Amino acid sequence: MRLLITAGPTREYLDDVRYLSNASSGRMGYAVAEAATALGWQVVLVSGPVEIPAPAGSEFHPVTTTADMRDACLKLFPGCDGVIATAAVCDYKPKERVAGKLSKTGGPITIEMIETDDVLAELGRLKGDRFVVGFALEAQNPRENALQKLRRKQCDWIVLNDPSAIGSDTNSVELIAEDGTTAAHWAGDKRDVARSLVDWVAANTGKS
Repeated sequence: MRLLITAGPTREYLDDVRYLSNASSGRMGYAVAEAATALGWQVVLVSGPVEIPAPAGSEFHPVTTTADMRDACLKLFPGCDGVIATAAVCDYKPKERVAGKLSKTGGPITIEMIETDDVLAELGRLKGDRFVVGFALEAQNPRENALQKLRRKQCDWIVLNDPSAIGSDTNSVELIAEDGTTAAHWAGDKRDVARSLVDWVAANTGKS
């Protein structure tokens, strides 16, 4: 098994020193990488900026922006058997990046935002006989929104968790199948959750 994993946040720059991002620590994705490596899988880890070291034994590809992550994933995915996409990518970016540093003007400013590339949706369209496991972090109407994301992005399964997982060592997740049924539920330390997820993928994808 050769597994692509995305992890961590992405950054979208307003100017040369300021950026938009989120508080994703990368712990969930890195825990999945560790668990998959422990099973003897080849792990290809594409990660945004985090403060934890890349898991030993993984093929590590650091990225910064959502576009960087997209480019890396589109290059690497054809050589993999599937993807577990835990990354918390930015959904929007400034339409224009200011050269240098924005200075105070004494009043409000308006920054026009545009959508970033949808990395998971592109992988879903290109999957062929590969499997795609997405992650959905939802605060409102969580299950409904996760199901919409699963179908819109052509995932085979999606892992639903909530904002309490951000920056935490623990997580509580529901694995949802294409037909909307609950395939599994796990809670506890992120490493334990990751091992359960990887074991489940090994048993249910026909990949080894």
